[in-house]
Amino acid sequence: MAATETILTFPWKPDEDPAFLRTREWLVTNGLGGYASGTLLNIGTRRYHGLFIPNLPAPYGRTVLIPRLDEEVHSEQRVVQLGGAEFADGRTEGDVAHVLTEFRNDWQTPVWTFSIDGRTVEKRVAMPHGHNTVYVAYTLLDGDPVRLHVRPYLTFRQHGEPLGVAGAHGPFPLTIFRGRHEIHFGDGLPVLRLCLRPECGVFVAEEKWERDVLYWVERDRGYDYTTELFSPGYYTAELVKGKAIGLVASIEPWETLENDAARIFEAERHRVEKVLALAPEPARTGFAAHLVLAADQFIIRPGTRPEEQMLAHTAGEEVCTIVAGYHWFTDWGRDTMISLEGLTLCTGRQHEGKAILQTFAHYVKDGLLPNHFPEGEREALYNTVDATFWYFHALDRYIQHTGDKETLRSLYPTLRAIISHHRQGTHFGIGMDPTDALIRAAAEGFALTWMDAKVGDWVVTPRRGKPVEIQALWYNALRLMATWAQEFGESPEEFLTLAQQTQASFNHRFWFADGQYLFDVIDGEHGDDASLRPNQIFTLSLRFPILAPQYWQPVLHAVTEKLLTPRGLRTLAPGHKDYRARYDGDLRSRDAAYHQGTVWPWLFGHFVDARRRFFADDKQLGVLLDGFLEALRTTGVGTLSEIYDAEAPYVARGCIAQAWSVAEILRSVLTTAEQK
Repeated sequence: MAATETILTFPWKPDEDPAFLRTREWLVTNGLGGYASGTLLNIGTRRYHGLFIPNLPAPYGRTVLIPRLDEEVHSEQRVVQLGGAEFADGRTEGDVAHVLTEFRNDWQTPVWTFSIDGRTVEKRVAMPHGHNTVYVAYTLLDGDPVRLHVRPYLTFRQHGEPLGVAGAHGPFPLTIFRGRHEIHFGDGLPVLRLCLRPECGVFVAEEKWERDVLYWVERDRGYDYTTELFSPGYYTAELVKGKAIGLVASIEPWETLENDAARIFEAERHRVEKVLALAPEPARTGFAAHLVLAADQFIIRPGTRPEEQMLAHTAGEEVCTIVAGYHWFTDWGRDTMISLEGLTLCTGRQHEGKAILQTFAHYVKDGLLPNHFPEGEREALYNTVDATFWYFHALDRYIQHTGDKETLRSLYPTLRAIISHHRQGTHFGIGMDPTDALIRAAAEGFALTWMDAKVGDWVVTPRRGKPVEIQALWYNALRLMATWAQEFGESPEEFLTLAQQTQASFNHRFWFADGQYLFDVIDGEHGDDASLRPNQIFTLSLRFPILAPQYWQPVLHAVTEKLLTPRGLRTLAPGHKDYRARYDGDLRSRDAAYHQGTVWPWLFGHFVDARRRFFADDKQLGVLLDGFLEALRTTGVGTLSEIYDAEAPYVARGCIAQAWSVAEILRSVLTTAEQK
């Protein structure tokens, strides 16, 4: 394919508004959960921004080691700062907006091109896959030699911790031996190794403190927003035309850091080319190709839990999981299972799909799949009713793609146990009501469905009772179990009988005749909830739809008319007393809107499935999907955000890169292309 098909280019002129660069963010990942990220303006605006944030073993998780990198180009006329900061007193450092000529996202590699006094300088950032290392390379593309200074600032802070953590910002001891520079954060902590590759220049030991550094996004989100940063010194080297110089930061052994920057970037380019080559042909070009490359950033080996690697290798398996979203989410069971098809099966990475299914199977406990693994911890939390049923859906899609009956056979006892636990009842009030075969879930202080916003003791959308999508997922799981039991020579009657009871009860109880759509929850704390929400779309989007055909058209009409937007489905219909058009403000304000109108792109994937089930030839879907191409150029460049405002202009919010957003839009693009 043409290289230009995977490049997003942003030309820049000095007279343009720097707010554009300030509100666009880049992301580089390493396949271990670690990352580097910042703004196109090279000024950090979040506590999560930094040049090197590896995923360390428990109890640390993702930890900011280099929060800021100051880069200066010293020409005969002046000193130009390519990196900088904002300060609480209103000062801003940095000249990027004045010397930048272009930013581009080149095969998921961020690239800046600067014009400085007759010289053209390029900067690139990469993290070698599977290594806790970052390379920041500088190349003089044209013009006379020029002096470069690169000053790293240091910290040791979990990326979600408050900015003012005592002792997190140094000063830290620096040791130098034969050109190797090591930063020591403390006993038992990783050593940060710094160098230039190829070996050149010198390190100037000149300590510097920056006080009252401002992170304005944190301020707007209601968190602490200023910090102090420490730097032990800077590297200085001469940039010569055509020769790349790379700053290397790593916690890996020195022996792995001998490669020049140019070789590392070439190797990473080849790896990404192979990722794209694995995908089916329709996914190698255009919008789909961008999403395939974005998908690669979420599939990781969990660096926080190294004991998993040992156990998996002993069993002849691999450990693999999915980061739900960057910057702050870890691996979540629900998000992983919903994303599995789009991220692995639609990209030709079935092997990793299998590894993910096997990894999570080891964590099933009392019939429940983990809700999520908290940052830096080894133990999972299980407060979810739907993640377990999404596992059946993900496994079914995997089997349909691969025909791998051996994996199904090995997991079948676990699946049987899950059904049994739900029939008997398990934790958090999750279990089947024997009177109607529907699943109920109710635990005080918990939100057990995907609508799980909680602030302190306030559960925003508790949905305690019998939620609509849980019945759809339960029915789908029962029908799948009946199919699989038959394949393995067992009687399917147990599962078919339960499924019939569930379906009959559902269609009798959930139809809200006055609104011509489905109740969102029945048998709740305050009776039946008639809020118009997108959860009902799953009743006809899954492989085995629980919803009776006579209700398909009115449900689709209600969802399309009230919930559909160019960025996905609203979580609540306008006009409801709790509806929120914007997701902004402090934590309480944001969580009040999180599932009360805010748009989620991942829901669009099941909307597509539902529409295709009812309309054999739906021309509208292609037009709607085209709108997501524009979203690649906002907030997280080259990827899709977690959520969007419920009203125009549908501003991107939440995580700048979300696994199930990318997964479900990619899957929808490919299924819609097949339809054509």
